[in-house]
Amino acid sequence: MTSDKITDEGSTDGDQMLPPDSILVKVVQLAEVTSFPMERHTWGQFVYSLQGVVELTVKNSRYAAPPDFGVWLPPETEHLAWADDETSYFLLDIEQSLCNRLPNTASVLAVGAITKAILSDLHLRGIHRPENANDARLMRVLIDQLSLGSSTESFLPLSDDRALKQILEKLCKDPGDGRSLEEWARYVNSTERTLARRCKRDLGMTFVKWRQRLRLSRAIAMLSDGFSVQAVAHKLGYSTTSAFIVMFQGAIGVTPNAFRGRLREGTTLCDK
Repeated sequence: MTSDKITDEGSTDGDQMLPPDSILVKVVQLAEVTSFPMERHTWGQFVYSLQGVVELTVKNSRYAAPPDFGVWLPPETEHLAWADDETSYFLLDIEQSLCNRLPNTASVLAVGAITKAILSDLHLRGIHRPENANDARLMRVLIDQLSLGSSTESFLPLSDDRALKQILEKLCKDPGDGRSLEEWARYVNSTERTLARRCKRDLGMTFVKWRQRLRLSRAIAMLSDGFSVQAVAHKLGYSTTSAFIVMFQGAIGVTPNAFRGRLREGTTLCDK
């Protein structure tokens, strides 16, 4: 994603001071839906949404991290990006020599309490670069914490298979479509067994699991936009609101209403 350029210098050896241009930390706020063109950078990037949804596409995978996760893009990763309206997110640019301990492929990384605390502190003090020894140490710890976080290669992978791609694209347009895999197989002139194998091969998960992830990412976006829990459940094809709440809490760890409370806290943080 487009940001201020940083230079290719710096080291984390010993207690040396990090060069000011080795790390850039900032909060980006967007008032309307924004698309970013295909691009790549010589530095690594970490995107952590505070409010709204940021989606990134790398090759055949789509990344839309749920709460408490962020998207990591290694140096030289070609990507497209899209952000919902009323979105705010942390954007970290990390110089290439400091990326050695981070994944060498695009990944979704867990964001722990220490990482959140450091980002919050830097943001509230208006610190964007390591300009003194204390902030340099904080940013070293920040990189260490990101490297220690659990990761997954993709939250919502895609497929180049003609039949499966057609199904996934239709579901992305209408996540509430409740057709079974057997019904989709008839729609694309295939068989349920064939599609199930292709889901495992290309997506690394079952069709039902992929659709749940899609619905979860859309639920996050809709709740961020202020939709009621009932409206989200209906839009995403759940027969009852309670069924949606069970799915959401099982995946995120909190109820939809509690999640919206976290969003309000994130908005307050950004407005300070």
